[in-house]
Amino acid sequence: MPVLGKSKKEAVTEFRTAEILEAARKVFAEKGFHDATIDDVAGRAGVAKGTVYLYYRSKHQLYWAALKHGILSMNEETQRKVEAARTLEDKLHAFVAMKLTYFEENRDFFKIYHSEFGNALFHPAHIRRDFTDLYLRQARVLEAVLREAVRRKVIRNIRPNAAAFAISDLTRGMITQRLLGWSKAAVDDDIAFVFRLVWKGIAGR
Repeated sequence: MPVLGKSKKEAVTEFRTAEILEAARKVFAEKGFHDATIDDVAGRAGVAKGTVYLYYRSKHQLYWAALKHGILSMNEETQRKVEAARTLEDKLHAFVAMKLTYFEENRDFFKIYHSEFGNALFHPAHIRRDFTDLYLRQARVLEAVLREAVRRKVIRNIRPNAAAFAISDLTRGMITQRLLGWSKAAVDDDIAFVFRLVWKGIAGR
């Protein structure tokens, strides 16, 4: 019998894969790709090893699935927050706050994300296309907002695409500071700092 538009089998599969991916995210973050095992993931998820293999053929496939699942969740939530905000200031604040808060609450995920993004910088030919697309999608959410703000002369005439990537990277830099323990400030204070820096840069005339 369909459940919210899905069959029972589809609902069970979705629930089970979400459990496995959440467990994988934590295990890979704690142990790294090479030291983590499917047994570790299965134990963390509370399922049999064979169950994991029903959904993912290899540890490598599971690793990428966990990474993609986390980025998709973050992107979707960021877009919802930005679209729900009314003013440009609120939209920019929502973008910065969502990313910093998400990574603060999911530090295990950020360890994987940061590692793969660093690899992309130094070995761009080795990064998966879907990972690159997901990263670009984050900046494009902000780019659309900035492009409209420039058109309406709400902010000064900047390059929306370049500004979107700069803001995204500035936010990621603050996340890195927090992850490494270089920032001792409360997360709300760091959100406010990044937002003010960005706003003064694009709103000044």
